[in-house]
Amino acid sequence: MEKKASSPLIFAIRTTANREDQVLGFVTSIAQRKKLGIYSIIRTHGMRGYIFVEASDKSEAEKAAYNVQYSRGVLPDPIDYTEIEHMLEQVKREINIQKNDIAEIISGPFKREKCKITRVDKAKEEVVVELVHAAVPIPITVKMDAVKVIRRDKEE
Repeated sequence: MEKKASSPLIFAIRTTANREDQVLGFVTSIAQRKKLGIYSIIRTHGMRGYIFVEASDKSEAEKAAYNVQYSRGVLPDPIDYTEIEHMLEQVKREINIQKNDIAEIISGPFKREKCKITRVDKAKEEVVVELVHAAVPIPITVKMDAVKVIRRDKEE
């Protein structure tokens, strides 16, 4: 017997507040162990008491959440992606910024100022810069996505 292919649906699993990570871990391991039709499990930032499961149908989501500690059940209707899209964080892309690069600040109070990169902290996604046209070089820490490399120094 062949199942008809349908697009995955997103279901909300209600959880005890501040226990979302634990429920996510339990649901993930159950879905893998039982080979359920779960495609992704999402914990959104800023939304307490819920995790979201992308599943082939509601019964698969319910099987994954059944008897899970801190899980309070699956909401009856699927969630439209547009309702949670604004809460999702984009996957971080690799930004190629190196020490001694000349960059332009593209946001914040120093917008359109040219600067020199003095330190790169990839873990925090921050760079320390010094403004090129400043009378006194003062180190300023900004987010990596707030600068755009315009020239790369070859000397190292």
